[in-house]
Amino acid sequence: MLRLIKGMRLVAATHNAGKAREIHALLDGHYTVVTAGELNLPEPAETETTFVGNAMLKARHAAQFSGEVALADDSGLSVAALDGAPGIFSARWGGPQKDFGSAMKKIEDRLEELGSADRAAWFTSALAVAWPDGPCVVVEGRIDGVVTFPPRGDRGFGYDPLFVPEGHDQTFGEMDPVLKESMSHRTRAFEKLKAALID
Repeated sequence: MLRLIKGMRLVAATHNAGKAREIHALLDGHYTVVTAGELNLPEPAETETTFVGNAMLKARHAAQFSGEVALADDSGLSVAALDGAPGIFSARWGGPQKDFGSAMKKIEDRLEELGSADRAAWFTSALAVAWPDGPCVVVEGRIDGVVTFPPRGDRGFGYDPLFVPEGHDQTFGEMDPVLKESMSHRTRAFEKLKAALID
């Protein structure tokens, strides 16, 4: 049976140090987490059409190049009125500089162009763990809510200032990080991952 052993080192298939810190915390600090960036691993082209597909692709790529167990996250915001966009292209909507201010404005502009009052949206996180010899386990977490304009709050990152989760009136960008982490899509995915792979 595939398991993650406490104390082992995991390669986070990301060049984002903030995401790596979040992964370390979500794994309760029981693992040494190094990033693909720290190991100078190349970034693969994200050629899949789903969050699950891209997470698996990134995890397998990092495991193959590092020779270690690798964990990858593929996540993003989907807006119902935009047929699920930006979705898997969430980071790319911010351009080469990953300017999420610009990306959030693009969502607002698209909704205005459509004349849609539908603000339903959801965050998705797919997590994949891959072993160098091939096996891969993948899980998915989701949280629903609405997008709001103008964006509010300077906590969090990415699209957090735009998103209000169901049952709340604060955006993820305004919310206490502890409260956000208790319900986020990534937390929900990690709960499933730990149930599957950790004793």
